[in-house]
Amino acid sequence: MWRGSGRGPRYAAGLRLRILFAAVLALVCCGALTTIVLAEKKDDGRELQVTLRNVNGAAVGKVSMTARSPSAPVTVKVSVRRQTPGFHGFHVHAVGTCEAPTFMSARGHLGADATSHGAHRGDMPSLFFKRNKTASLSFTTDSFKISDLRDADGSAVMVHALADNFANVPSRYAPNGPDQATLDTGDSGGRVVCGVVAPAK
Repeated sequence: MWRGSGRGPRYAAGLRLRILFAAVLALVCCGALTTIVLAEKKDDGRELQVTLRNVNGAAVGKVSMTARSPSAPVTVKVSVRRQTPGFHGFHVHAVGTCEAPTFMSARGHLGADATSHGAHRGDMPSLFFKRNKTASLSFTTDSFKISDLRDADGSAVMVHALADNFANVPSRYAPNGPDQATLDTGDSGGRVVCGVVAPAK
């Protein structure tokens, strides 16, 4: 059959090679498209993953945030290890940089310019570390949207060294009200773990 058309086995082998190359190229293009779609999905205000690092730069935990839509409440799931047992303050800070050893580059809590601590947009429930120095927590909040965290300068997820009193100091202990440090941070102490939330692409 091939002899009559002037196309022999060598032509057939070449044709098979071209078909194989086209199939591989299609798979590569499909994979690239999938990667682009996934990247866009992470920036659509519905999903966020954060790696938490200590002052030495070691990864000690992770935070995931998900929302059904960009405007829906955000479900936060966090797991952290290698911290002292007991309660630790846990907040979102305003700027997405974590410069060790103090992490002060992350500035104050998200929304600290609008109100006192206990009502900051970045205030989150405290983490309780067990005797094995691990903590995990899951909750849902409508205090912020994922897009709020991925604004022009990003934000940071922070674990503090001490318990957070959320500026809830009874007047019998502070007749003139909580001092400024308490109103700013809830006396939660230094910053020991930080995770960068980068601006949206």
